[in-house]
Amino acid sequence: MAEEEKKAEAPKKEKADKKRKKEEVKKAGFAANIEEGLQVQPARLKLRYRKEVVPQLMKDLNLKNPMEVPRVNKVVVNMGLGEALANNKILESAVDQLGAITGQKPVVTRSRKAIANFKLREGQAIGAMVTLRGDRMYEFLDRLINVALPRVRDFKGISPKAFDGRGNYTLGLREQIIFPEINYDQIEKVKGLNVSIVTSAGNDERALALLKAIGVPFRA
Repeated sequence: MAEEEKKAEAPKKEKADKKRKKEEVKKAGFAANIEEGLQVQPARLKLRYRKEVVPQLMKDLNLKNPMEVPRVNKVVVNMGLGEALANNKILESAVDQLGAITGQKPVVTRSRKAIANFKLREGQAIGAMVTLRGDRMYEFLDRLINVALPRVRDFKGISPKAFDGRGNYTLGLREQIIFPEINYDQIEKVKGLNVSIVTSAGNDERALALLKAIGVPFRA
């Protein structure tokens, strides 16, 4: 009797399994379509770079090929945390805050060698960093230029002298609270961070023209 019941239930189970697999495939396809739809809509600054900045720089720099126009390759956001040697919670909060600011999970940076004077051991966590590319890079730059920097106290523009000679620019920020993603009431300590903008310009003059064209507010 039991065997007959199992035989009778087998078709029902097989049908239920097929239905479940069909729903899983449908959900996976729906998620893929959503992801594809998000990818179809580039970041606002990326669209502006393509439509406005490229033609402008071709004219200003006397370039004939759009591929010669300098572009931003990546943005590296770094937060050094010497205090983390004594308090591991500072590192944890910094990782959370950096993730909120950039929208990407940070990587913990560690010391390459031991320094006895600073009580630093090799491989010890000393900071956190994020490398942004593509749409996330453009979205971060957009927020940095139009939201975060104007919130700096007595802001009059950033220095045009922080290039490295190869077309890359590093900006030091004293407070992470200029980013609206950070809740001032929930932070334990105000921390600084560095933003390095790596470009394909090759020299400082072209890089300066590029960053000005995308809206970076330099001092006169």
